[in-house]
Order: sequence, then structure tokens, then C-alpha cells
Amino acid sequence: MIEIALFGAGRIGKIHAGNLAAHPQVRLRYVIDVHAPSAQALAQQHGASVCSVEQALADPAVGAVVIGSSTDTHADLIQRAAAAGKAIFCEKPVDLDLGRARDCASAVEKAGVVCMIGFQRRFDPTFHALKQRLDAGEIGQPEVLLITSRDPSPPPLDYIARSGGVFKDMLIHDFDVFRWILGEEAVSVYATGSSPGFPEVAAAGDITAAAVTLRTASGALCQINTSRQAAYGYDQRFEVLGSQGLLQAGNLRPTEVVAWGRDAISQDKPEHFFLERYRQAYALELRHFIDALVDHTPVRTSIGDGIKALELAEAAARSWREARIVELP
Repeated sequence: MIEIALFGAGRIGKIHAGNLAAHPQVRLRYVIDVHAPSAQALAQQHGASVCSVEQALADPAVGAVVIGSSTDTHADLIQRAAAAGKAIFCEKPVDLDLGRARDCASAVEKAGVVCMIGFQRRFDPTFHALKQRLDAGEIGQPEVLLITSRDPSPPPLDYIARSGGVFKDMLIHDFDVFRWILGEEAVSVYATGSSPGFPEVAAAGDITAAAVTLRTASGALCQINTSRQAAYGYDQRFEVLGSQGLLQAGNLRPTEVVAWGRDAISQDKPEHFFLERYRQAYALELRHFIDALVDHTPVRTSIGDGIKALELAEAAARSWREARIVELP
């Protein structure tokens, strides 16, 4: 049994707690959160205890930590967990500051511990199936990747102010998908964006709509279109155009029932938000993390992947601010 300490009892912490509790090789030992009632309620639900960060990291029975707390805590917890010799699963991003994120990677390497970053889209069964078929050569050489990434509504302004901006908070997942699907690094990034209908977001220094174009050394292109205001729900899909065809991965819906009527044909809207859309992916990524610890195999989304995605987010933000193409090493 792997004993785990969970940091964060908010919405993503609850998802991870449930998935950890359901795993036969895991015991959720501790829940840690700055909001004591939330920590106590989640711990009680899953037979765990509440303690401090120091107590959790000092306990030799704890073999791994799962970090689902606020972004501003990630770097400190990664470095402290690494120093304590604990395996680490951490939600994205590693940190909002690239320098601090790289310091985390150095700490992980020095300690020689496993560190996995939570890019759950790689574990979505539909996305994963597309990647396997692409790698098998079904559509030949990939030429263009088109990613649609839209939220149903903007988050609260106080969240936007501390989120790091749309590129680090929202599109960082899409930058990881770009690297994963095409299997290449970007050599240039161009980003533009605006906040139509949301002057308060613009005043906070962020945007609600963006378009990003990335180019790889081989000439493959990726275009990401994103919006924080999709009235119909959470919209996550992409397609890859290759030299011999096209592969598409679409949205999930609550049901696949299609109604054919006299005036229209209708079906369910996409799942409303990321917690529902990626419910299965969250379970599969934590299962992968545990399997990697048990079998001593590499994790699929390393801290290095977290750094690379953050580098692209910074380049996109710079491109947007300076209204120019940013060339990358």
C-alpha cells in the first residue's frame, strides 16, 4: 500500500481524493488545506486524518504527495516534498514564474524522486486513441493541428487577477496537447487576443478570447482558438490534418441520444465543465501515477513537460503584449 498525503480540499482535491480512495494499492493518509473545515470534511469522508504540511512530510509512512492546492503553493510544496524524498503528483502549472518552476525541476532531479504534472488531457480515452492512430501512421505526416478550447464563462475577477493570465491558466493544457500530439517543439509563436464584452477583464490585464499559431521545425502548424465565454458549455476538441487524411477528437456529452423530430434533429450539449468532461481522465492519470511508482516506470507527463508548456505560455503572452511573432530556440 502506498500512503498518500493530499494537499488541497477544493474542487480538484475532492476529485483526486475520490480517485485515490478507489485505488486498491493506495491509502489516503492525510488531507491538508488552509481551510480547516474543508480538510476535515474531506478527510472524514475517506477515512483520512488532517495534519500540517510539516507533519505530512515528516511522516516516513507517506510515500507520495498529491498537490491540488492553489497555484501559488505548488513550487514550495514540490521543493519541500522532494527534499523529504516523497514522490510527487502536482496539478498544473508548476508555478507562474518560469524561474521558480525551473528551480523545482532542479530540486526534483537532485532528490531523484518521481514528479508527475497533471496534464489530464493526455489520459482522455478519445484523445489517447487519436494519438495512437496518428503514431501508427494512419493519416501520414501530420501537417496541421487545430485545437478548440473554450470555457462556458469567465472565472471571477479575483481569480483572474492571480491566475497568471489566460495563457498560463487555461491554454497551458493546449500547449501540452500541441507538444504531445505533434511530438515536436515550437520554433515560433504568434498570439493575439481581446476581451469582447468583458471590459473588466481587460482592465485586469487579461483577455477572454485568444488565437495562437505555433510552428515546428518541420513546418507543422498548430492553431489554438480559445474563449472563456461559450454559452453552450465546455468545448474541448481537436483535429489533425495529415498528408493522407484527417483525425478528429470531439466533445463528450452526457448521453449520445439523438432526437429526430419534425422540425429539428437534436442531441445533448457538451459536458458543462472540465470536472465532468475529464472525469475519466482524472482517474486514469492518477492510476498511471500509482502504476509508475509500483512498477518503477517513467511517468507520461513529467515536470519537464510542465516547464516546456510554461515556456510556451510565456512566449504566447509576450507575443500578445508586443504584437509580434516570438522566435524560440
